[in-house]
Amino acid sequence: MKGVSFVTDETQNRRYAQIDLKGMAKYDDEKLEDLMDLLIAEARKGEKSIPWENVKAELINEGKLHVSNSRKAISKKRA
Repeated sequence: MKGVSFVTDETQNRRYAQIDLKGMAKYDDEKLEDLMDLLIAEARKGEKSIPWENVKAELINEGKLHVSNSRKAISKKRA
């Protein structure tokens, strides 16, 4: 993407992304959010993944996610 460059270390591993904000002004917020999502995904590529069911259970236990009974019924029907 024009306006984005990467800085590498001595072993040529990408270490930093430089973003020319003046060059990015032509893109809307949604495209910039997509760019950030891509950069984050690239940075986390080697990380261990966590199954959605585990994350969901943890969020429910912490009170950060509320699941209504109708959704549970729909999920059970699909299974």
